[in-house]
Amino acid sequence: MSHEKSDPVKDESKSGSAHKAEFELPIDGFKGTPEEIERQWYEQVYKGRGDTMPQLTMRALVMGSVLGGILSLTNLYIGLKSGWGFGVAITACILSYSIWTTFHKLGWVSTPMTILENNCMQSTASAAGYSTGTTLVSAFAALVLITGNQMPLGVMLMWVFLLAVLGVTMAIPMKRQMINVEQLRFPSGVAAAETLRALHSEGEKGMRAAKGLAVAGGFAALVQFWTDGLHLIHKSLEALQLSTLVGKLNEAVVGKVWMGRTVMFNVDPIFIAAGAITGMRVCLSMLVSGSICWMIYVPIMQANGVIEGSTYKAVVQWTLWGGTACMVSSGLLNFLLQWRTSLRAFKNLGKMFDRSGSQDVMDQLEAPISWFVIGQVVVLVLLAILAKATFGIPYWIAGLALVMSFILALVACRVTGETDTTPVGAMGQITQMTIGGLHPGSATTTLMSANVVSSAAISSADLLTDLKSGYLLGANPRKQFLAQFSGIFIGTIITVLAFRVMVPNAEVLGSDQFPAPAAQNWRAVAETMSKGVGDLHPVKRWSMAIGASLGILLAILPVVMPKKQKYIPSAAGVGLAWTFHWYYGFLFFVGALIAWLLEKRAPQKAEEYTYPVASGVIAGGSLMGVFLIFWENGLEMIQKLIGRG
Repeated sequence: MSHEKSDPVKDESKSGSAHKAEFELPIDGFKGTPEEIERQWYEQVYKGRGDTMPQLTMRALVMGSVLGGILSLTNLYIGLKSGWGFGVAITACILSYSIWTTFHKLGWVSTPMTILENNCMQSTASAAGYSTGTTLVSAFAALVLITGNQMPLGVMLMWVFLLAVLGVTMAIPMKRQMINVEQLRFPSGVAAAETLRALHSEGEKGMRAAKGLAVAGGFAALVQFWTDGLHLIHKSLEALQLSTLVGKLNEAVVGKVWMGRTVMFNVDPIFIAAGAITGMRVCLSMLVSGSICWMIYVPIMQANGVIEGSTYKAVVQWTLWGGTACMVSSGLLNFLLQWRTSLRAFKNLGKMFDRSGSQDVMDQLEAPISWFVIGQVVVLVLLAILAKATFGIPYWIAGLALVMSFILALVACRVTGETDTTPVGAMGQITQMTIGGLHPGSATTTLMSANVVSSAAISSADLLTDLKSGYLLGANPRKQFLAQFSGIFIGTIITVLAFRVMVPNAEVLGSDQFPAPAAQNWRAVAETMSKGVGDLHPVKRWSMAIGASLGILLAILPVVMPKKQKYIPSAAGVGLAWTFHWYYGFLFFVGALIAWLLEKRAPQKAEEYTYPVASGVIAGGSLMGVFLIFWENGLEMIQKLIGRG
């Protein structure tokens, strides 16, 4: 594997064009034993790319840190506004490519970024922009609501940083199992890889894919602007916004009662595109399960007076228990059924201090399992001491939280890999329920212990999406892990300081400025579960039992009937549909149906355009979403940060 070392960046820019034009993403994956699958990836994807092309460079880390820091403010702000967060990988890689290409054309830099540098940059940005902010808009904001005060700055920085490290290192064993061996989709990871390939392509086929991606991205951006942006031009145009028009259509066609059950129409091309990448099996599972939940179960419970509220926020408090139990039981059993592969991932644990290292080529490329062990042990000790000193949380609770975080990370990563949606709210509430049942009496103990679990699970799932991009592009996974680890430093500092400025006290939360729905939800569950699991309604307990049983069944059936696996519902899709809006499942199904029909009627066009077009829609919609947030709230965000808001 020798290559010239004089100027690898220049060498790639001169001679890599033909290779780039011919390169095809291995989206359909490989077949065989785990060893055969990894060998095929090494021979067909990594060689000639990851072993020769610059990746983890200083300019990639700096660019990723800057963009990730900026985008982390967006996620923090919109999270406090709506409770939602979004991955920043696609946005970051497009912005990075555009900025660096401009610098190159202006002569400010001598060489363009390679595609794998761009990939490392997006990993840094994603870790900075997402892995640190989610916990602030949920558990930490809820803590402010409960106590009325912020943590001391130093303690808060330590909490957020350690939780991010926990999530990053926890992704190490998950990556080899779920990406290398099981070949899970991770649709946003596919979209990011397709986006980078299109941006860097020069061959005829690559240029067609790039044009398809660009047109689809422009269309999605226009739809997103029409949906949410017209009122920013002038208040009178709000009546013409797509969201307003669709809202009136829903009132006329389905009525407010069914709208409260989320059974209505909605326009969001991003979810349709995600469905096209996800595939029919998972999306059909989501649609059928969601219809049973929101069209049958919820109306029956409301008619019998069990569910008293009529809004999504009130109803989902009843539906999430069964859905989460289904995902947890299935995810855990899937892990146990794959015990041989899991054992293989840990087989070299005894060699962690052996400087000679493994002779297996994949062991030399992957982030070593010793990094996982050291990261988990060190973080466990530090978090246990910090939790005891800050909140009086018993040491055994901290140990339990680490075990639970690994279990739920398995679930979160699998659900994200299959559906492209991480069940953030469900993960938080199921952990609060467990901790509150085992150690009732303190809302802060319940809240922060559950925060350890859910933060690690959510961060590892999001970072696996980036690792999927690298896998498809032929990146060195160890270098990509280091890029992710680098990003959490700047992400921690920026998000914590910004949060303290935006949320100086509890009065800000729950206001029109920052409704903070995620924080309100976390506080309510923490205060309820601190009284003990005995107060949980019998319907919720039965829902959990039935959901867990269904998850076990759906995990066993593919083992018993492997030839019928494509006809067996996805447990991740079935469970997830009970934790979010019905119309999201419908949009996923629409995307899968379009892709399926195209594949049947024009297989060659489907092979060439499905993933680039879907990736373009996700990229265009995401970029426009970020743009609208800055347009509407940018000045207020800046004023808050400089202390004038």
